[in-house]
Amino acid sequence: MDVMRSLIQARLDSESQRTLAELVRQLRWSPSRVVREGLRLLAACHLVDGRRKIVGLGKFRSGISDLAFNKAHLKDFGREASSSRR
Repeated sequence: MDVMRSLIQARLDSESQRTLAELVRQLRWSPSRVVREGLRLLAACHLVDGRRKIVGLGKFRSGISDLAFNKAHLKDFGREASSSRR
């Protein structure tokens, strides 16, 4: 592991402090390791080349150019088909 080059001081509210203590207890990690792993997870979920990313962006192609903003595509969305489910 690399030598740690910086220190961070954080103020935790009581809920965050309890969560940290519980993670330390369950995982048997140091508080520093819990914070480092938390940062890695957040970065993996939210950052691509230093920018936020949209999960799934570019993974699927529907062929419908206005799918994201045309309300007509959402008509009856989530409703059961009356004939196919009975």
